[in-house]
Amino acid sequence: MGQGKELAPELTVGLDLGDRYCEICLLDSEGEVVERGKVRTGELPLRRRFGGIERARVVLEVGTHSPWISRLLAELSHQVVVANPRKLRLIYENPRKTDRADAEYLARVGRMDPELLAPVTHGGPQAQADRGVLRARQQLVSIRAKLINHVRGAVKSWGERLPSCGTAVFAKRMEHVIPEALRPALKPLVRQIEVITEEIKAFDEQIEQLCEERYPETRLLRQVPGVGPKTSLSFILTVEDPDRFKRSRDMGPYFGLVPRQRDSGSRERSGRITKTGDKMCRRLLVQSAHYILGPFGPDCDLRKWGKQIIERGEARGRKHAAVAVARKLAVLLHRLWVTGEAYEPLRAAKAKEEPNAALV
Repeated sequence: MGQGKELAPELTVGLDLGDRYCEICLLDSEGEVVERGKVRTGELPLRRRFGGIERARVVLEVGTHSPWISRLLAELSHQVVVANPRKLRLIYENPRKTDRADAEYLARVGRMDPELLAPVTHGGPQAQADRGVLRARQQLVSIRAKLINHVRGAVKSWGERLPSCGTAVFAKRMEHVIPEALRPALKPLVRQIEVITEEIKAFDEQIEQLCEERYPETRLLRQVPGVGPKTSLSFILTVEDPDRFKRSRDMGPYFGLVPRQRDSGSRERSGRITKTGDKMCRRLLVQSAHYILGPFGPDCDLRKWGKQIIERGEARGRKHAAVAVARKLAVLLHRLWVTGEAYEPLRAAKAKEEPNAALV
């Protein structure tokens, strides 16, 4: 944030990232193209290329290589603007889209006003590595779910049905109830499910260890029932610096949990949520919201507020309530992190009762 408010350099560079080569377009202070070219996607070539020019504003798009390249360019004293891909329709809708054209568009928009690109702030290398643990676990959970669904579907197509059970014990309970004719095909999959389950448990232990040893601030967030190690750690690693945000309310838009606005003249229309920001953290926040609203959720302000939305009887009321609670939960977690306060589950309800008690 605030990248566009720095003193603007004379040069602007559009950098279109590729797996092997990056396309470069360099503009001067008048917006004239002074150089085009390519550089190999690697630390040494990029360091040589950008270490030999004066300080410039380098504009690149979010992608696989953008975290480490943005850190490298910032180390070389360049002003780095990492563009949000949702703000680049000018590039995507170009009928003659090429890497060369993309680099020039990035440079021209970045030279005009970087804030138009809704710059993204990448985390540091340690946060990126620790976030990789969460993402690796997520991939294993997704693979396990697909394997379980395949096994259940195969048995169902045989005219039978496997009993219900949790994913963590699926392999042990289903190994001996699979129809004999299907065992040659399905037993290898069941063994893989068991191996993946053990790997997921190992990741869970690693996440717990990260929370305790490297990110003790997660304890503040875990005061809220339904917010466990994965959600709290993902939140901490995604936000990284809570002081980047002036208000806790900014958490809703940051995680894409606010509806799209389409206002035209006197008409005001709200669409579905924007789904900007980190997808994994948003999903974890919504999962925590479902727990808060579920049968085991504790009595708290978030639950009361979400239940009111459900009771309105609107279409998809429970789904809307979960998103709304997730948005408020993100605000609450940021507030707890910044202030270090103890969590009060019924703070709003208590505040309403106190004025009434004073009137008696």
